[in-house]
Amino acid sequence: MESLLLEMLDYLRLTQDEKFRERHPSCREGVGLAAPQVGKNVRMLVVSYDKPAEEEGKENVKIEYALVNPVIKFASPKLAYLSNGEGCLSVDKPHEGYVYRHYEIEVEAYDLLQKADVVIHAYGFDAIVLQHEIDHLDGILFYDRIDKQDPFKAIPGSVAI
Repeated sequence: MESLLLEMLDYLRLTQDEKFRERHPSCREGVGLAAPQVGKNVRMLVVSYDKPAEEEGKENVKIEYALVNPVIKFASPKLAYLSNGEGCLSVDKPHEGYVYRHYEIEVEAYDLLQKADVVIHAYGFDAIVLQHEIDHLDGILFYDRIDKQDPFKAIPGSVAI
């Protein structure tokens, strides 16, 4: 299973390479990938993206995980959503609407990259990405979380990202 997780991470990194996408026009850029998306019913996921530096003049931070058996141990009552909506490597057509998720979470898992059990405290975009991928492990797609009656419903106190 280690090789599967590393192959998933390699593929995810390739999706972020502009030259690779030019050679493979059906490929879309992604920031996360879960094992069920590649036909494996195991609780594993990878995440990889550059997070903009919080201070001007600093370099971007590389966020990268290869997680086995991730479990959300804490989820804040405060909600957040991506103002442009969510997308997915497994979903070819767009689904408009807000996907509300917890603004802050804590995830426990084994991280193959660190070769250790880890506790990840994630906020905002980072938390949304992890929740999106963990949903895949439970058979949930992002559009399952969009309110069918009112896709752009505003939830007071939620944070637009």
